[in-house]
Amino acid sequence: MKIRFLIFFVLISSIILAQAPDRNYFRPPVDIPLILSGNFGELRSNHFHSGIDIKTQGKTGLPIYAAADGEISRIRISPYGFGLALYLDHPNGQTTVYGHLLSFRDDIQEYAKKIQYERQSFDVDLAVPEGTFSVNKGDQIALSGNTGGSGGPHLHFEIRDTDSQHPLNPLLFNFPIKDEIKPKILSAAIYPLTDDSHVYGKTQKTLIETVFYGGAYHLKGNPTVPVYGNIGFGLQTIDYLDGSWSKCGIYEIKLKVDNKAIYSFQMNELSFDETRYLNSYIDYDYYRTNYRRLQKSWVEPGNKLSNYRELINGGIVDLSDGEVHDIDYEITDTYGNKSTLSFRVQSKQMNLVPKEKNGQLISYKEKTTLEKEQLKAVFEPGTFYSDFYMDLETKPANNLYYSKLYQVQDDHHPVHQHYSLKIKADGVPPELQDKALIAAVSEKSGRKWPMGGNYENGWITARVRQLGTFAISVDTVAPTIKPLSIYNNSRLTEPNRIRFKISDDFSGIASYNGQIDGDWVLFEYDAKNALITYYFDKKRFQFDQKHELKLRVKDDKGNTTEYLATFYK
Repeated sequence: MKIRFLIFFVLISSIILAQAPDRNYFRPPVDIPLILSGNFGELRSNHFHSGIDIKTQGKTGLPIYAAADGEISRIRISPYGFGLALYLDHPNGQTTVYGHLLSFRDDIQEYAKKIQYERQSFDVDLAVPEGTFSVNKGDQIALSGNTGGSGGPHLHFEIRDTDSQHPLNPLLFNFPIKDEIKPKILSAAIYPLTDDSHVYGKTQKTLIETVFYGGAYHLKGNPTVPVYGNIGFGLQTIDYLDGSWSKCGIYEIKLKVDNKAIYSFQMNELSFDETRYLNSYIDYDYYRTNYRRLQKSWVEPGNKLSNYRELINGGIVDLSDGEVHDIDYEITDTYGNKSTLSFRVQSKQMNLVPKEKNGQLISYKEKTTLEKEQLKAVFEPGTFYSDFYMDLETKPANNLYYSKLYQVQDDHHPVHQHYSLKIKADGVPPELQDKALIAAVSEKSGRKWPMGGNYENGWITARVRQLGTFAISVDTVAPTIKPLSIYNNSRLTEPNRIRFKISDDFSGIASYNGQIDGDWVLFEYDAKNALITYYFDKKRFQFDQKHELKLRVKDDKGNTTEYLATFYK
């Protein structure tokens, strides 16, 4: 019997070990110390960070190495996002991603450039056929850069499950990264979640700063907080890694009430399909007001994020029993550094002034139409995270817009998916109908932002992903082109490249096209700096006496600017 049990134990252990990931499979993608400016799961605008950001000593052009044997499966070149990026599939069923690159290895660069010329597009997303580029662990594949949406030189590095394309936490893979700093807990929040709930006798959330003593965090003043009804908790917490002052995200949050676990959240893995649920995971209204992110420890019914590990009643606690309750938080980073916060609440009923419910009830799980005067919005199931009453206020038109201003709730309320927004276009002259679009308007600053849209049967219709104040505007102004290294009938001021600044004052750059002597040439687009650059390519272009350049830039409403020049090298 003992022998059979031993054989069974060995077999089960072998299966578990075979399925467990090899934490030492990958080498670092750089040969410099791994100092991070961002970690996995860090809270970003509308998404969780899907990898780690490795500092490159404030410069570009450092060698980037394959983290393991594998094949290049995808090449992505974009003015936005990861900029220049490579994807490597590995035999262990995982994929590594390298983003914001300056350039690829020569053969990879030429492969991508050939397809860019065939498609006549800088922006390409290439699925690379199997066997095209095999690499060994430690092979140089690129140079580090600052392309795409990068805010400074660094390498964005990911590990994904190849089949699902779910990003995995790279800090679980034994890279030589040092972290001996415990997470910091800055404040706690207590939320009354129903009409008869309160905190300190008020129906609004209460935020309380923390202090650190005795090896743990406590509420400032050490109060026993009076509460009643269905209550949610939250906190503001950040982490640091050794050698960097960059604020990073938390690996795990656990919440206990009277020593009973009711909530835990963990950052092992992410799904790109779920990453926008961050706007429900945080207190979005508080973020929009204060630009700080409170992490809620309770879950709205429309929040489908998969990172909740333990969840009792959605993390919502019924505190209507008249008793005192112990609240305990445990915050952990990926390296096991732990911080705690403990405090007490007293269930205490009070007479409350009922909240007024203004506006139309909007369902998070059913299709809802909001219609008033000359505005119509259609919200499909899943547009919001919970039911709420939506305010709609109509404000008089002014000479800046071609409709009244419509305040649809406010931009402090999160929107998960696009919805249809229509505004009646009676005030738009026929000659401007094809230039009309919906604008989001800040009445405080006077600024406006394009939401897109087109004229359809007397309405301007757009797909919108925010609430706020909207009106019809028009864009009749063509983009601007500013030459930086070329002038008509003269020699180039830069011998190896031609550069322009291109910009548009409202609807945004939609496309650009550069030709020399009638042939398309590859202008690389750095959108964040409004810069396009053509580097002379000896394989595709030879100088002789003189050449004709033509650059055409079009905005999203079809306004077009052309630049023509004869130049000599």
